[in-house]
Amino acid sequence: MAAMGRKRKSTDTGLEPRVYAKHGAYYYVHRDGRWERLGADKMDANRKARLFNDPDGEFGTLVYWLDMFLVHCAAKVEAKTLSPRTLDDYTNAIKGTPERVATAKNPITPAKPGALRIFFAPPMTPLDLDPDMVQDFLDTNAELGRPVPANREKAALSSCMSWLIRTGKVPGLKINPCLRASGIKRNPEAKRDRYVTHDEYRDVWAVAHKSVRLMMELTYRTLQRPESDIITWTTEVLLTEDGQGKLHFRQGKTKKWMKVLLTPELDGLIRQGMGTVTKLKQPIVRTRLGEAYSYDGLSAMLKRSITKANKLRQAAGQDAMPSFGFRDLKGKGATDMWQAGIPIEQIQQLCGHEDKHTTEIYVKQRWRETATANLVAMG
Repeated sequence: MAAMGRKRKSTDTGLEPRVYAKHGAYYYVHRDGRWERLGADKMDANRKARLFNDPDGEFGTLVYWLDMFLVHCAAKVEAKTLSPRTLDDYTNAIKGTPERVATAKNPITPAKPGALRIFFAPPMTPLDLDPDMVQDFLDTNAELGRPVPANREKAALSSCMSWLIRTGKVPGLKINPCLRASGIKRNPEAKRDRYVTHDEYRDVWAVAHKSVRLMMELTYRTLQRPESDIITWTTEVLLTEDGQGKLHFRQGKTKKWMKVLLTPELDGLIRQGMGTVTKLKQPIVRTRLGEAYSYDGLSAMLKRSITKANKLRQAAGQDAMPSFGFRDLKGKGATDMWQAGIPIEQIQQLCGHEDKHTTEIYVKQRWRETATANLVAMG
């Protein structure tokens, strides 16, 4: 007989059934006797336990396994093998967005369920899913005017299906119907070709918060992914070697260890952002209270800075600049290096691209110089 969790005393602990507190954390006792750590947060532990206890009778459905996949991803974030940004994207695709409380500037934003939860609702199971259904999901969302979000949501679904196949949680599931090999065609996406000019960069820099400035410089100088790498950096990435300041980090996508020399200006900006008292594992780009920003929050701050810069531009009789994101500054940095004569191989290494051709496309699609006409005289 499988071992069972010890019977809880009659006093109300505020914990879901089969959840127990032990050594400063909460654990769920599965029916086969396994103890699974749910973390140290009581509310989060209860949320995960409700999934295991399955009060809505969804066990075995695709929605159930999508929720289980999020629990798995949360554990990977805690183990630092998955970026928080990826978990946020998966959560939005599966669970949707919660209700946001009204503020003085913005009205209440109602909760919105995840697109995957709506389209692949129970009683559908992972074994029922086929390529035609996945393609229908992409096509329907394209017709609704959200082709790019649908691509991201399909990626979340594909990751979940791969996890189920890899772990054998659904007997008989052998093929991932979301892959291109199954005939799936993603919705077309416009290439990211925004080139931020020097003047645009300087105008935004002049009015931006110091945290936005730091994020701008880190992205432009290091060419790392702002949404999944730079946003996660803490004081652990700072290194002094041979009397020089360096950033020592592991790229999230390629898993390669990198060392990037800090310019005196960037080093000074980092030190200014860290403050006089540095804490262990303090985020490099941090709030006034020393906490990490969310990437969405920092991106919203950048957009406000662009709006402010545009008001000053228009007051001076200049045209307003198109909006841009931190990711566009990675493209700007790579393009500026290429125009300065830096070998494409060096730019490739810094970007983390697997092949040089990817770097060439990435750089040249942002090149905006006017081409010279063919001036060869015909005899």
